[in-house]
Amino acid sequence: MDFETLSLTELAAHNHPNDAWIAVNGVVWDVTGFADLHPGGAGVIEETFGKDASQVYNGVHGPGLIGRHFGVEKKVGKLTGVIPSVDNDDSNTNSTREETSKPPLTSILSMRDFEQAAQQRLSKKSWLYISGASNDCHAAAANHEWFQRIFFKPRVLLDVAECDTNISIFGEKFDLPIFNAPASLVKLAHPDGELAIARGMAGSGSTIIVPMFSSFSAGEIVESLPQNQPFFFQIYVNPDRAITAKALTGICALKPKAIIVTVDLPAFPKREEYERYEIQTARHAAESMLGGKSEKAPGENNSRSAGRSIASDLTWKDITWVRRLTNLPVVVKGIQNAQDAKTALDLGCDGIYVSNHGGSALDTAQPTIMTLLEIRVKYPEVFDRMEVFIDGGIRRGTDVLKCICLGAKGVCLGRPTLFAATYGAVGVQHAMQCKYPGSNFNSF
Repeated sequence: MDFETLSLTELAAHNHPNDAWIAVNGVVWDVTGFADLHPGGAGVIEETFGKDASQVYNGVHGPGLIGRHFGVEKKVGKLTGVIPSVDNDDSNTNSTREETSKPPLTSILSMRDFEQAAQQRLSKKSWLYISGASNDCHAAAANHEWFQRIFFKPRVLLDVAECDTNISIFGEKFDLPIFNAPASLVKLAHPDGELAIARGMAGSGSTIIVPMFSSFSAGEIVESLPQNQPFFFQIYVNPDRAITAKALTGICALKPKAIIVTVDLPAFPKREEYERYEIQTARHAAESMLGGKSEKAPGENNSRSAGRSIASDLTWKDITWVRRLTNLPVVVKGIQNAQDAKTALDLGCDGIYVSNHGGSALDTAQPTIMTLLEIRVKYPEVFDRMEVFIDGGIRRGTDVLKCICLGAKGVCLGRPTLFAATYGAVGVQHAMQCKYPGSNFNSF
């Protein structure tokens, strides 16, 4: 199909909500009506109406995502001429600093080392997005701290020369019981984004939980896996259930082993450090354009507006709906008390995922390891009849072992996986295989 060649002047004329074009990597797209549907919030789209959005887009998305999302019918033409980019702070679009600041992988012995290396390398925006949590970050801190309050009572004189870490989940065998916790926009950590996590996890004998709000399309992520590699897919339910139904149709065509439905974000949280950064950069941009001070009001940011694409009226009926629609095992992600675990069991769900969103939802929610303990005490049958995943504050192999001892089947790493991903796939694989010399135990 031949497309029209368009000038910058023609592009700039389409800069209104009812008639909006943007250019990305030399291609002009009609984005009329898309701003309110954008998972990252309407503001970031509205700011690029009638402009070249390549710099902003490439900072968080893979090159093929826009075409796969919109399809050829939204392609207007090709842009000609010298293209001025949208004015943005350098740290808004570059995920990492110079490669010279990256410690060699041979010096990385733990997840803490990965975190320190990531802080040195990531731009300020990327670091705040990945490391931050809601409000005062008490829940995020407690997730990790409470692992230190649970102690082992070691037995001795047992033959542990060979230890089997294999696990079977939904009929699929994995060499490790460790997975990534699904997180959005992994391209902020590395240009390969979720592709790096997929390759690194598969190379470690595990697999990826593909996040719905990813930098690359689901198809691209699955294509990066070895042939017939099993994987899981995480979704949010949209306020417009028809949008979710359409998305699930495409996801099911990729044949995931289970659908993981995130349910713990009915109201989008206030992540203060990240929002403070957004406000500061917006004021800086406004002052640069106006030549003076700007009094942009607090709260006019993109981060919380992303919540428009997540249903706040989600109920257990929606879980039943997803099960019927997909005919796949369904895992409820965001279980934070034992009673909800029992409800999921009674409803016939195939699994639960104990999580408080890494402390990025309701601050002061109880630590996830406490929730796992609560379920073990009150409803031990949950572990016999459902697959149980957990994330939140897991930093070492001892943390993983505590989760397994309490009944979890899949132990998921959120921020640590993103920190490791700053090195690409080799970093993720190294993180999964950090070992003491001569040992058969993962040490992290």
